[in-house]
Amino acid sequence: MTAPPPLRTGNASGFYGDRFDALREMLTGGPLDVVTGDYLAELTMLILGRDRLKNPGGGYARTFLGQLEECLGLAHERGVRIVANAGGLNPAGLADAVRELAGRLGIPVRVAHVEGDDLTASNPGALTAHAYLGGHGIAACLREGADVVVTGRVTDAALVTGPAAAHFGWGPEEYDRLAGAVVAGHVLECGAQATGGNYAFFTEHPPERLHRPGFPLAELHEDGSSVITKHDGTGGVVDVGTITAQLLYETAGARYAGPDVTARLDTVRLTQEGPDRVRIEGVRGEAPPPTLKVGLSRLGGFRNEVTFVLTGLDIEAKAALVRAQMEAALDAAKSRPAEVRWELARTDHPDAPTEETASALLRLVVRDSAEDAVGRALTGAAVELALASYPGFHVVAPPGKGEPYGVFEAATVDRGAVDHVAVLHDGRRIPVPPAQTTRVLDDVPEPPLPEPLPEGPTRRAPLGLVAGARSGDKGGSANVGVWVRTDEAWRWLAHTLTVDRFSALLPETAGLPVVRHVLPDLRALNFVVEGILGEGVAARHRFDPQAKGLGEWLRARHLEIPEALL
Repeated sequence: MTAPPPLRTGNASGFYGDRFDALREMLTGGPLDVVTGDYLAELTMLILGRDRLKNPGGGYARTFLGQLEECLGLAHERGVRIVANAGGLNPAGLADAVRELAGRLGIPVRVAHVEGDDLTASNPGALTAHAYLGGHGIAACLREGADVVVTGRVTDAALVTGPAAAHFGWGPEEYDRLAGAVVAGHVLECGAQATGGNYAFFTEHPPERLHRPGFPLAELHEDGSSVITKHDGTGGVVDVGTITAQLLYETAGARYAGPDVTARLDTVRLTQEGPDRVRIEGVRGEAPPPTLKVGLSRLGGFRNEVTFVLTGLDIEAKAALVRAQMEAALDAAKSRPAEVRWELARTDHPDAPTEETASALLRLVVRDSAEDAVGRALTGAAVELALASYPGFHVVAPPGKGEPYGVFEAATVDRGAVDHVAVLHDGRRIPVPPAQTTRVLDDVPEPPLPEPLPEGPTRRAPLGLVAGARSGDKGGSANVGVWVRTDEAWRWLAHTLTVDRFSALLPETAGLPVVRHVLPDLRALNFVVEGILGEGVAARHRFDPQAKGLGEWLRARHLEIPEALL
């Protein structure tokens, strides 16, 4: 039998707010079979939850409708199917809105949606509670002829595994093939991060190539392998480095668990097949875990902040004075905020040529369950010091009334408790049964390390001269993936960047649990720092609430590096 042709699947959104015209670019830039859009993240679910409080008929990504108004006819003419998780908290509502739009535009498309992820009713106190579904509901919609499929909270990779399973006829236990699609989906899900965006070694490429990176696409094959590329003539770059960076993004160990399959990241092989073409092959898969991940968001309370500008001399003394004054005012308030955090950022330079570069920033953040405790008490105290504190007193912006903040929690639920359903364009409902075979998730034993480099001269230099990194958030934890590009550098990195060395280089991680995962085929180490983000991105626990810059901070730290690698 002749193998089915490759499935060309593109991405046109990596988050809610991504480049609006990306959908048109993907549809007009070259041939595609499917175009996907990822609109959901932990923070997005909270935002949509607050929107739904104001408008029960909302709760979905409205920009998706705007994109379809421009591009639905184009997709229909070219025979490109659209799969997006823009349904958020209300996929049925978005499906109805897409049908209304298509009718108004006179475009005969069949619109289906996937539901069953919403568990809010069974989680009292949660603003949103949603199970992460897999791709088999999407596949059922596509097999029944849907042109547009919208979902709620599915895994990001499900936007690719669903179309692949439908196109190639994969069964639910073809784990290696599904795992290959999961890896391709994980690469595509963040859009331009796979084509040179946010890339550690960006300076190695001409700047004009990175001004407007094109969005990625995957040529998926029946055996689960794929080639990651982009449309000809678009900006950006696709190479083994950009794909490695994205593979490490927001992952942990060798087992990358999902609702359809657990993909073994320690089996991924990357090959530069040609300019802007990277082949992914060799991916092995295992049965998925017996439970599904559930993301819960709730309103955690109220927060406020003020940033004092400290200019010139005596920065530490100025910070100490205003901090003592503010602490006394907060103590005297009717209700002192439950949480008070100070952070001094020494952004000042000696003998600076501009006032801004002569200034440091002192940031005060307060949180409490009561809005009043973070409102007038902070505003009044800060404003009243305008003429009574350190010389040169001013603030970046006066504090306001305070605003609500959110909290994210991760939980699990038995697969049988979730009613995964594909709802077709004609109203038929196709139940998606839970996986019949599962495997409890456990860690892979650490693989043997390569032989260390022989002793030789070293030079103290930034880690980033030899290693790339990418970091991100998962609830209250963060991951930092670190990789190198030669076998010699790997021999050094694997023995040098231990957990103790990592924590010493990043003092903010001291005292927090840090787990190191070794991925030899990628020449990579993946560090998971538990609890560094507090209660998640919506709580804005630290300066960088999504840990986006954590990897770049690590790369900027100095250590002894063999001169042979520099």
